[in-house]
Amino acid sequence: MTMTPRIDGHWFAYVFPCAWEDYCKIGFSRDPLGRISALHRRWFEFFDLHHGWLVEAESQRDARDLELELRGPLKLHRSPAPLTVQERAGGKTEWVRGASEPLVAAVAGLAERGYYVHPLRPWLHAAMLQRADRLYAWSAAQLPEEESHRHARADIEAALRDALDAHEALGIDPRPWLPAHVAGWFG
Repeated sequence: MTMTPRIDGHWFAYVFPCAWEDYCKIGFSRDPLGRISALHRRWFEFFDLHHGWLVEAESQRDARDLELELRGPLKLHRSPAPLTVQERAGGKTEWVRGASEPLVAAVAGLAERGYYVHPLRPWLHAAMLQRADRLYAWSAAQLPEEESHRHARADIEAALRDALDAHEALGIDPRPWLPAHVAGWFG
């Protein structure tokens, strides 16, 4: 069952499949956009956003139970986290390999039981649009207009580029929400 994405104030169980093989992260979060972006710098390329889901839950406990319901039957599919996943993101025991077919069936079963199942990409698109007004101040802090105030660290500019590339990957032109100097830098 799908509906207009509910962005804030809800808990979700999530299924984030990788784009490069039948490898998947299963978990729960109140902020799936924050969660997926914490896992990998280029999350919008690393994960297959067209084949992931969010299952809306009534509470944190419900979301945790849904995660366990999705992950529990897949004990034989458990796998270590990919090496490129940021270790500080945690969740290293919540990865499975070769489980896409049973996960599709399990998520469909949750929808049949009345849970709201959101396709991942449209939900992320809606969440990014809702937060787009934050881009102006955040991007200006990352890349100050005055050269003398800019950070000497390339990783800060890389993080800014990744964030703006994520918007474009989801079909959102970030330029209307950027200061002119950041839009010019982005190209």
